Amino acid sequence: MTAGLAERLSAEIAGEVRFDDYSRHLFSRDASMYAITPLGVVFPRSVEDVCAAVRIAGEFGVPVTARGAGTSLAGQTVGAGLVLDFSKHLDQIVWIDPERRRARVEVGVVQDQLNQAAAPFGLMFGPDTSTSNRATIGGMIGNNSAGSGSLRYGMTIDHVRALDVVLSDGSTARLEPGRLSQPGRESLEARLYEELPKILQVNADAIVNGFPPFWRRACGYRLDRLVQEFDLAKFVVGSEGTLVVVTHAEVDLVPRPAVTMFAVGHFDTTQKAIEATADALSCEPAQVELMDKTILDLSRQKIEYADLGEHLVGDPAALLFVSFAGDEASIVRSKLQALVSLWAENGHGYHTLQLETAAEQKALLKVRKSSLGLLMAASEGSNRPLAFVEDTAVPPQRLAEYTARFAEVLDEYGMRAGFYGHCSVGCLHIRPFVDLSRPDEIARMRAVAERIKDLVREFGGVNSSEHGDGLARSEFNRELFGDELYEAMRSVKRLFDPKGIFNPGKIVDAPPMTDHLRDAALPPAPELRTRLQFDVVGGMRGAADRCMNIGLCRKSTTGAMCPSYIATRDEEHATRGRANALVKALSEPDPAAALGDERLHEILDLCLMCKACKAECPLGVDMAKLKSETLSHYHEQHGIPFRSRLFASIRRLNRLGSAFAPLANLGGLSRPLVRLAGISPQRPLPKFRFRNLKRWYATRPRPSKSSEGVVNFLADSFTTYTEPQIGQAAITLLEKSGWQVSLADAGCCGRSALSKGMVKDAQAKAASMAHTLAAGTGPIVGCEPSCLFTLRDEHVSLLPGDPDVVSVAGRVRQVEELLTEAIDEGRLRLAPDSWLAGRRILFHGHCHQKAEVGTAATMALLRRIPGAEVVELDAGCCGMAGSFGYEAEHYELSMKVGADRLFPAIEAEDELTVVAATGTSCREQIFHGTRRTAWHPVELVAEALSG
Repeated sequence: MTAGLAERLSAEIAGEVRFDDYSRHLFSRDASMYAITPLGVVFPRSVEDVCAAVRIAGEFGVPVTARGAGTSLAGQTVGAGLVLDFSKHLDQIVWIDPERRRARVEVGVVQDQLNQAAAPFGLMFGPDTSTSNRATIGGMIGNNSAGSGSLRYGMTIDHVRALDVVLSDGSTARLEPGRLSQPGRESLEARLYEELPKILQVNADAIVNGFPPFWRRACGYRLDRLVQEFDLAKFVVGSEGTLVVVTHAEVDLVPRPAVTMFAVGHFDTTQKAIEATADALSCEPAQVELMDKTILDLSRQKIEYADLGEHLVGDPAALLFVSFAGDEASIVRSKLQALVSLWAENGHGYHTLQLETAAEQKALLKVRKSSLGLLMAASEGSNRPLAFVEDTAVPPQRLAEYTARFAEVLDEYGMRAGFYGHCSVGCLHIRPFVDLSRPDEIARMRAVAERIKDLVREFGGVNSSEHGDGLARSEFNRELFGDELYEAMRSVKRLFDPKGIFNPGKIVDAPPMTDHLRDAALPPAPELRTRLQFDVVGGMRGAADRCMNIGLCRKSTTGAMCPSYIATRDEEHATRGRANALVKALSEPDPAAALGDERLHEILDLCLMCKACKAECPLGVDMAKLKSETLSHYHEQHGIPFRSRLFASIRRLNRLGSAFAPLANLGGLSRPLVRLAGISPQRPLPKFRFRNLKRWYATRPRPSKSSEGVVNFLADSFTTYTEPQIGQAAITLLEKSGWQVSLADAGCCGRSALSKGMVKDAQAKAASMAHTLAAGTGPIVGCEPSCLFTLRDEHVSLLPGDPDVVSVAGRVRQVEELLTEAIDEGRLRLAPDSWLAGRRILFHGHCHQKAEVGTAATMALLRRIPGAEVVELDAGCCGMAGSFGYEAEHYELSMKVGADRLFPAIEAEDELTVVAATGTSCREQIFHGTRRTAWHPVELVAEALSG
């Protein structure tokens, strides 16, 4: 059947059709604790593709699961049949009508994408999910998502005006208020309009009495709303793809508040924070959000969220974020100050931050939006904070008592959990830690789920308030709604979907919540001897399996992760897709052989190894490291390509190029090598310098004395031979700062070899360099981040426990740190009237720098230049990524990555703006893509020297 289905789909659908094992595995998971392997995946390009896929699936009796970003927390987007991925192609905003405050979109449009398009009109989409940078409008409709602003804006159901849908027989329909089917017409759509009123009439009492009284609901079919207004567009919101497949949506937009301010209360306990909610609600806030110490402590461990610590006072056990929004700053501020006074009067909290500007709010809000991912980072092996009782909600006035009772249940079962969520609407996302590889833990999880289900009914709340029913909670719907109302919902399902092909097992007729568990189904990891060290439970597979599929790597408007996904919009090119592919390979009986699979190699091929995932993925999935290890096994089976050996020998090549410069820079001499190596002819090659850094260092006059001791300047392969002027500037500045500079000509760090999977070569180079550098004293600095930080990251993994490596890693510092200290202490003086005074400096940080230490030191140094305005770009990865951008088959994607945000940001600048970048690849890419020269920051500081 599978082969026949794939053939039919491929023949009739313009979009991609994938039935290979790896694609099926990638779509077997979402952000929940469940996994179901589908038969195949379709990426529709049009409504016609969707109709054909549904029709053909129906003919074959195969279920259909519609999917957006795959961030569902209850298992809604995994299924055993055909998965339709709407996020890749059906992602266009058709129109925005600012006068009617309405937009028409394809369902693959991401929430932040819509908000960016609506922003020039002062509008936005009301529901504000924490996953707004990757959640699709289609997914929000399927889930009836709400988010932090639901106190003010309600849920997605409140903003849907009309839907274009595909019905279960492959026909299309438009759902909107007041629309009625034509009498006498024979169609599935006509039957809906004929039979639904009958279901409402027969079950009128059950509908009135069976639904939970609390308003914030994402559970069951919304017959209660259909009784109020016969609007099928709103009715199918929250139906989790079990009734229709939505292709287009018309949604209302709301005015974007001109002013938003925050009060951030600090509390000694989570319970005290929750108890302060009532006072907050009395001041008419836009939202009230909770974050507990578990998440706060985890945020402090991530470079991505390092700014948080500068804002907090003391060591709070919980924070309460209360926002106030409006168009008049004075009115908003008065509400903010009223709450501060009220909390002080009633003894709530020990400190309250008042954040009035976006700059003040940025660090704290970044952590708040990332609460889920940060909590997931506390996972150890298969012991993870799971979503199964995380979506309950009760009336806010009863939240404190309810939470206390909830905590008693967890204590009774010996479970720990993280607490965060929306106190303003009585919804806390409480995720207990559970190890699903252990049967006793599964039984304990079920027992807790049943206790909490009963507890939430006792408090007049709901079991699913915004994350939906899915596989986690649908099992309990008969009990929660009662037999009569539940049977009415089953009648609805049979009416819309007579063959039962739309996402079966969700909302009604569900399997037990303990079926299809992801970790329970994963076989024990077969033994694999790795060349790199993976310091996590489960070794290399455990490092890949840390991914919990929350999909932050699918964001596209901030940060650098994940550049290849941003360019291709393909799941397999996101960190999540690659991690899941590796989990599959490493679960095979012979994982070493599986790592040589060509399909796996294809999935990993477009990874730029930028290391953005190491910093930006809350769970720290380091795909660059995983790819290096995988490539080493691949080469063992298939041999090492000539081009890989060539790039791994970059120091030798650069040394030879420098020796024969300027002849080596003539295109005629290099062209044969370019063709032989598969280097793109469109990519300019770097220019070698005969007077390289070593020659300059050997012949220049030395300062007679130093006050700060010895500093070792790393003579990396690029600063030495192709950009020696950068090294000269750095050494000059260090010497003027009182340092005695020793040029550390210790060979190649091995970074290039490691990027090509040549681990043994990299180990040899690492050992040689570490041995040489360990013989010296004093800090080690450099100007090329990818080389410098290899000493404190990759070398430790390549040679674990090596005393030379440990010693060297501990001495690595950024040259920017030493220069900033010198300026602040008066040892290095900059001129107030240099040509940079009054100029704007636009800084682009290197991805490896961001991943290892962040860009704070570089920004601090640039801000010491008198009179300069310094702005840091949030423009992602440049796309060059060392050798990646040179390779012919990767050139186009490399340029596409740069053209996404970086090139436009630079091209939008005035010609007097000075561009700065720390990475040699970044500077090459910037010039190639924009014809603008980028300076290294130390060059600019040297330009600003006094005298």
